[in-house]
Amino acid sequence: MLGRTYETQDCSAARALEIVGERWSLVIIRHALFRGITRFGDFQRSLGIARNILAARLDWFVEVGLMDRRPDPAGSSYHEYVLTEKGRELQPVIVALTHWGDRWAAPGDPPVILRHTRCGGAVHQQTVCHDCGQPVAIDEVEAQPTAHRAPTP
Repeated sequence: MLGRTYETQDCSAARALEIVGERWSLVIIRHALFRGITRFGDFQRSLGIARNILAARLDWFVEVGLMDRRPDPAGSSYHEYVLTEKGRELQPVIVALTHWGDRWAAPGDPPVILRHTRCGGAVHQQTVCHDCGQPVAIDEVEAQPTAHRAPTP
């Protein structure tokens, strides 16, 4: 089994993968974001995931602050797993990964189209410069260490 950590990497992407990089993780988050699923049984039925795997992922999401575990508001003995702000902020990651998958992993007609709820337009991710507001091409991005860190080879 693969380890969960990237101790040798001084990299925010590697740290993020320590949290959401396991199989099923982003798919569970996707269902919570775009399908509004919050209950264990609904996740299981919708995804066909083994109960032990789902339980471990949901417990992990609660532990790292991606979800809150709350009593069912209807008063049943069930619980809801509700995305926190930290969990909801994975939305652009899932949108970008979905578009990449539509193009490179499963070309053809995409299984879903992500739409803006207000106008119905298709949603797309775009990298934009914080300072000038212009779209940034892939070859116009470079990684620079922050001032307090030495560059890694």
